[in-house]
Amino acid sequence: MNTSPNTIFLVDGSSYIHRAYHAVRNLSTRKGLPTNATFGFTNMLDKLVSGKKPRYMVMAFDAKGPTFRHKVYEPYKANRPPMPEDLVVQIPYIKQVVQGFNIPCVELAGYEADDVIGTIATEAKRQGFEVIMVTGDKDFKQLVAPKVWIWDPMRDRVIDYEGLTKEFGIQPAQWIDVMALSGDTSDNIPGVPGIGEKTALRLIKDFGSLDRLLASTDRIKQKKLRENLENFKDQALLSRTLVTIDTHVPLDVDPESFKLGAPDHDRLGRLFDTLEFRRFQQRFPVPRDLSSKSYQAVLDDNALVSLTRHLMSAGLFAVDVETTAKDPMRAAIVGLSFSFQPDQAFYIPLGHRNDDTLEQLNTAATLSRLKPLLEDPKLAKVGQNIKYDWIVLKRHGIDLKGVVFDTMVASYLLEPTRRSHSLEMIATDYLDHRMISYEEVTEDKTGKTGFDRVPIVKAVPYACEDADITLQAFNVLAPKLKKGGFDRLFKEVEIPLIGVLVDMETTGICVDKARLEDLSKEFERQLTDIEQRIFRVAGEPFNIQSHQQLGRILFEKLKLPMRKKTKKTKGYSTDVEVLTALSTEHELPGLVLQYRSLAKLKSTYADALIDLIHPETHRIHTSFNQTITATGRLSSSSPNLQNIPVRTEEGRKIRAAFVPRKGWRMLSADYSQIELRLLAHYSQDPLLIEAFEKDEDIHTRTAVEVFQLFPSMITP
Repeated sequence: MNTSPNTIFLVDGSSYIHRAYHAVRNLSTRKGLPTNATFGFTNMLDKLVSGKKPRYMVMAFDAKGPTFRHKVYEPYKANRPPMPEDLVVQIPYIKQVVQGFNIPCVELAGYEADDVIGTIATEAKRQGFEVIMVTGDKDFKQLVAPKVWIWDPMRDRVIDYEGLTKEFGIQPAQWIDVMALSGDTSDNIPGVPGIGEKTALRLIKDFGSLDRLLASTDRIKQKKLRENLENFKDQALLSRTLVTIDTHVPLDVDPESFKLGAPDHDRLGRLFDTLEFRRFQQRFPVPRDLSSKSYQAVLDDNALVSLTRHLMSAGLFAVDVETTAKDPMRAAIVGLSFSFQPDQAFYIPLGHRNDDTLEQLNTAATLSRLKPLLEDPKLAKVGQNIKYDWIVLKRHGIDLKGVVFDTMVASYLLEPTRRSHSLEMIATDYLDHRMISYEEVTEDKTGKTGFDRVPIVKAVPYACEDADITLQAFNVLAPKLKKGGFDRLFKEVEIPLIGVLVDMETTGICVDKARLEDLSKEFERQLTDIEQRIFRVAGEPFNIQSHQQLGRILFEKLKLPMRKKTKKTKGYSTDVEVLTALSTEHELPGLVLQYRSLAKLKSTYADALIDLIHPETHRIHTSFNQTITATGRLSSSSPNLQNIPVRTEEGRKIRAAFVPRKGWRMLSADYSQIELRLLAHYSQDPLLIEAFEKDEDIHTRTAVEVFQLFPSMITP
């Protein structure tokens, strides 16, 4: 859908609201304010504004109270249930979102949004504008004309004049008569009994109009249809009045007044703070008043000495390290921030590269000065994801000691199913405070700009806030852990585990790079062979990774039965389920599955693992995550070492590339069916207990019971 600068977007706001309400469920603020419709509406509106970049735009809403249609027919929309209470409370916020985006908004007592849009569309077209009506409501088909389109963003479907006349074989205005006959149960428009949309469409195509049809009922051969048309003639005419969109609403239509303004960032920022829309909070940050905070840069030896004295006398402080990268094994220190009392923090810049305005302390000398302080186990340290800072410091010669609290781990223990345990989320949820985002400081939405390129003046409030909020979060979360009965688990298991994970991650694991490179070449040869077999079976070369091209080969050329379509594009689905089912009917789907499996092994493992080998240690350093799984297990990322394949021969070859260091051996240790043993104890299931008492393989025993076979007949 190409648009010109003279295109007006007319949005059916009432339709948007109801679609958003039903599309997003169970969303509310911490205080219990429902926000599902507001969030869905904001998302849809943001996609429209940022995606289509309209120059002219109007948001139309239904006005409160009865319309002219109720005067004509009192039961109009009478069977509609009242608006749900949780939606009613959201309407003012939705309208505030529209106002915040500076979108002209129109609603008029006695008329519906349809009438407002119809009037503006008609007048704007007369004045030479192109019109796009943004709605999924079929009633708007009557307004379609050359240069007047319907766009349904939910289905990404465009209805234009040529398409509508070709599909239905009638003019857009005739759609009024079709709806007059078929009625609309949702709006309580009666229509004619026994006539649905298909019959109505056929009748209007045959007779040309409702008036001609009603005047020529003697030509209708079906007795029941003829009788209904004659008996319910007045009802059909009434229905026509009700479904006709009024294009003469008393509005002053000046397209220049519909120009879209720039969003009001401050207004939207405050609104999204209230609504707790995280993503939009970052997009529209609220200017913060830091006047109550004491955030200082440490730029000389005297200030550094003073800070170290304060930290030592405080006995407990928050520490945060700013770096050049997310990977602690490759990150260089840019600066360190400390906080030992709320609303006060200090930042020591060390590696800001593009800042000539302020002198920075020497990195090596500063770290040497801080080393005794950071390695003193008697001085308690608090951090957010402190494992990261610990690894970075360890690589720079400082082995952190005295770690007593990690706010991320504490948040996880309190609510393990929470989606995120970031400091930003903790600050919002526990301190009612929105932090400065990394993007605000770096002015880089991709997050790729290193912190070393941020000017010191800008870096100080950001870095200091990290330490300050970490300390404040500690003061809030520590009592909650105690109250929730997590204190012992936190102090005796989770905190000591951090140090163990630091050692594991910095040690890393040895891999045979040459073996991986050979595997990559071997997989490449196998892929080429499978590719040639696929082309021979298909009878032509094509892009195997293209679902569209593969679908054409399978379902159009080879005439294999189509199982399902994709949700988004409604094209041919060629997912694993479909190909597996089809592989019993033809050789090609099975070959494609082999190709995909091998291609994934090559790219995800053989090639990716080579890239992850550290240039200095020549080992792979995964990250073990304490706060991801809801069950309390560790997870592994970059790379996920828990997911190295083992079921296929190719997968086992990848596992074989992980080797012990020279003179060492690998030991595999695991709990023996710990969850199932607990299950046996609590359920007292005799078969389960017997299997464990006899030290049987529980999976084999399960298969024996399910399939009623002998153990010797069960394969691995």
